[in-house]
Amino acid sequence: MARGRSSTTKSERANTKRTGQVGEDLACAALTRRGYEIVARNWRCPQGELDIVARDGACWVFVEVKARRGRGAGLPEEGLTADKLARLSELAEIYLAERAVGETDWRIDLVAIELGRDDRVRRLTVLPALAPD
Repeated sequence: MARGRSSTTKSERANTKRTGQVGEDLACAALTRRGYEIVARNWRCPQGELDIVARDGACWVFVEVKARRGRGAGLPEEGLTADKLARLSELAEIYLAERAVGETDWRIDLVAIELGRDDRVRRLTVLPALAPD
């Protein structure tokens, strides 16, 4: 039985990775313009990955980036499911615990990006303060 992304080609995976990288670069630029301080990108631990870790004043911000080309896979916002949001919350707590931050304000933001074929931004939306129920 095949495992992983066997139904996608190497070229499709490379395009998806490139879209993700372009999206993260655009998200960092947009967040920086809004006054966020980028602390880390692609932070990993055994439980998963955080796309961007930032500070917005005294508040820690854990940013999920969803970038899409076209609407074949739906809107970027639709890629952030309740399960993914709960996992991001867990990862944020791990990140803060590893740094012995203690009690602090933190939140999860989403940056949703729609790109044209030429990597031009058709839409970039920052949705702050998402939280699992």
